Amino acid sequence: MKAVKGRFTVLNEKGLHARPSTEIVKCASQYNSEIHLFYSDFIVNAKSILGILMMAAARGGQVTVEAVGDDAEEALCALVDLAKRRFNMVY
Repeated sequence: MKAVKGRFTVLNEKGLHARPSTEIVKCASQYNSEIHLFYSDFIVNAKSILGILMMAAARGGQVTVEAVGDDAEEALCALVDLAKRRFNMVY
């Protein structure tokens, strides 16, 4: 099994609230890999909306992404790219 790690910064003004969290789940759910997000003392499944909301990652927060599986690298790149696009949020 392939394992990769990366990191993104939360650029959204209001942090990871419901809409950006939903975008993360939609993106992560397209991949077979197990994907976990690490923030503060939290380790959550990137396919779990409740887990992501519990992290309450604020603007400027550094979130580490760890993906394990055959499409791990692709999943990691997609999530980091999504974060750079502010989770498709337009303010």
